[in-house]
Amino acid sequence: MHARRWNRKGIDTILASLLLVVIVVVMSVIVYSWSAGVFGSILPASSNGKEILVLENQGYYGATNVTLYLRNTGTAVTTLVSYYVQDLNGNQCAKTSGWSVGPYSPTQLAQVHLSIQSPPTTNCSWTGTPFTFQSGNVYTVTLVTSHNNQFSYTIQR
Repeated sequence: MHARRWNRKGIDTILASLLLVVIVVVMSVIVYSWSAGVFGSILPASSNGKEILVLENQGYYGATNVTLYLRNTGTAVTTLVSYYVQDLNGNQCAKTSGWSVGPYSPTQLAQVHLSIQSPPTTNCSWTGTPFTFQSGNVYTVTLVTSHNNQFSYTIQR
């Protein structure tokens, strides 16, 4: 019987193509890493610093007021310009104008007072049904800074 010979030219072409793709990907990663390192050391760092607010504690006063104790652990002075308080049902109180607290310097402890009073007061723009802080319930508070950074916290009464 005759031994059947396989045409290996097709396999050699596939292996060569795969090797070429691997080489291109590796070289791309090397060039990217090098350029990020070079340009990262040449470009100036942001002079604005970084805003970081850490929730240390909260205190409730009645059914519609909460005080958040926030520590500015960033390197930028931070001013808060709006807030949102949402319950687990998706109902939300939004205070987007006429409210501003700060500025808070780095390492400073801020006492941020939030109110979710129901209509007819003009304190909140409500989405859904107005609510009050109830014992055992969880709420999401989102604070927005003057640099348009958002910080979200989950609090429980």
